[in-house]
Amino acid sequence: MSRAVSTLSVALDRLARLVILLAGAALVALLLITGWMVFGRYVLNDTPTWVERAALLAILFVALPVAAVGVRERFHMAVEIVVAALPSPVRHGVGIVVELLMLGFGIVMLAWGDMLATLMWGFRMPLLGVPQGMQFVPLVICGGLTALFAAEHLLRRAAGLPPLGERRGGQE
Repeated sequence: MSRAVSTLSVALDRLARLVILLAGAALVALLLITGWMVFGRYVLNDTPTWVERAALLAILFVALPVAAVGVRERFHMAVEIVVAALPSPVRHGVGIVVELLMLGFGIVMLAWGDMLATLMWGFRMPLLGVPQGMQFVPLVICGGLTALFAAEHLLRRAAGLPPLGERRGGQE
């Protein structure tokens, strides 16, 4: 089982890198959009109306998927001082409960985000002309990735593999 889970971790590591790469591309798009807004406002004296809305949409596509990768790589905000003070068996149990809660949270984000995206897809975003449901797509992506990465953490625990945050030099 540990070999299969290790193989899954390698695949999910590639997925996490792809998410970071795509978020980087969205960040570049955000920079270009914001640059166009500043140029339009101060050089042309005619602010393009669509740029603010597009920038807000780009921020969602940057922040939410990267937050899910943060769950996997454990670079998200966490209060571990209390957990670290617990005895080892209790600490292990708390870790499982936390991963189960993250799994549930990801599933809820996925389900509700999908419902919101579906409900709003028929309406157009003013100034952009894209479906309003687009603003909920990053929530769906984040929820799905969060659930997937939390499930990976649980599988690693079940297989006796070290948590991803304790790998040394990226090696298992």
